[in-house]
Amino acid sequence: MSGILYVTGTPIGNLSDLSPRAAQTLAEVDFIAAEDTRVTLKLLNHLGIKKPMVSYFEHNKRERGEIICARIEQGESCAIVTDAGMPCVSDPGEDLIKLCAERGIRTVVIPGPSAVIAALAVSGLETGRFCFEGFLSVNKKSRGEHLQSLQNEHRTMIFYEAPHKLPATLRDLYQTFGDRRLSIVRELTKVHEEVIRTTTAEAAATYADGSVKGEIVLVLAGKPQDDNDETCTLAEAVALARRLIADGEKATEAAKNAAAMTGYKKNEIYRELMG
Repeated sequence: MSGILYVTGTPIGNLSDLSPRAAQTLAEVDFIAAEDTRVTLKLLNHLGIKKPMVSYFEHNKRERGEIICARIEQGESCAIVTDAGMPCVSDPGEDLIKLCAERGIRTVVIPGPSAVIAALAVSGLETGRFCFEGFLSVNKKSRGEHLQSLQNEHRTMIFYEAPHKLPATLRDLYQTFGDRRLSIVRELTKVHEEVIRTTTAEAAATYADGSVKGEIVLVLAGKPQDDNDETCTLAEAVALARRLIADGEKATEAAKNAAAMTGYKKNEIYRELMG
């Protein structure tokens, strides 16, 4: 009889946040699939649990996924955990869930802490509707395209970010969205937890020195409902393209990006730029 895969949430900082159900699950399964076995070992030691583990992360997910599923199909039960928070959220665990679904393996979720929801809850921004955008690409072009695709997003947006990339990301947020409310939530549930409620303009200027450290979640206000593209004139769209050129973009690229931001046609903007 096939076993079960338990998708098990773990603490994002404070070990006391682990639920009794999650602790019981980790104690009762046959083995644990862990993003980093060294990190999970610390949690197991805290709980006084000894359990066989297999590593399951981005670079071995295909091979290990097959092995994990085969063991479950033979009757073993497995808990998949990430280093912090819910597996499968910005995490290769999603591939294992898909594989289990394809093979008819039962999955059970053991809910736990989530940095996404925790940051949103304390951000001070609208929580009724939101979207999670994960980590932005380190590639400038890909990152720009990602942000530009959110130009007309009315929901609150949530991003993960690494501290060494934060200054560049804050500049990109200000350039793409203008001055909007922004909460920088760092070190959730840890000793140095902090919520910085600011704006994109203020943050880009204040934290350009890389002084913000730790695990970071950015919560950005969505586009106001009454902020319609129709209010943007062609001249303003051209002015935006010129600012993009000043920041190093080629005219054709600037026209394309300004068109995506304003709703005008690329050719219209480019013609005005060259005229």
